[in-house]
Amino acid sequence: MGIPDKRKQSLYFPEDMLREIQAEATRQDRSLSWIVQHAWNTARSTIGRIPGMGEIRPSATASETGKAPIP
Repeated sequence: MGIPDKRKQSLYFPEDMLREIQAEATRQDRSLSWIVQHAWNTARSTIGRIPGMGEIRPSATASETGKAPIP
């Protein structure tokens, strides 16, 4: 399996989210890095299904849906 790459990277989180991550790290007696890495591994497939900005299709028009637009 090789030596893991341990590059340093700065990540910025909203203050409330960081407090939640820190509380969970304390509860589990783990590092912030461990919590974020495991959260990513858990959420990876879900996040991968979110369309990228270039993949978002504009809302369907009334002619495409056969429905009149809601005023």
